Amino acid sequence: MSDYNWCHGPSCHERHTQDRIRGVKGSKVLRTRKIKENDYNQRSIWGYFCGMGCYNDFAKEHMADIIAIAPRTEPLETPIDVKVETRTDWQGNPYKQKVIQAIDNG
Repeated sequence: MSDYNWCHGPSCHERHTQDRIRGVKGSKVLRTRKIKENDYNQRSIWGYFCGMGCYNDFAKEHMADIIAIAPRTEPLETPIDVKVETRTDWQGNPYKQKVIQAIDNG
């Protein structure tokens, strides 16, 4: 198994940068970037995309397919409790602050 992945950005090979140029005079090409796997990017998007631009291009192109994997047909909800606390600012003046706390129903 390789220690590298090719960038999955659909237009990575079209970006005009020096590090993408490959080949000899007369038959040069722009090539997709190679990404070395390491501890930082092993389980993140950065193991598959060379930059945010390539990630965004991929997401725009495949968004409908990604959503189709697990479509959301109902909203998610978290039960909460809203409390009003009296606090003091740096000068010692009291003020009221609403605090949201999740309720653990488990």
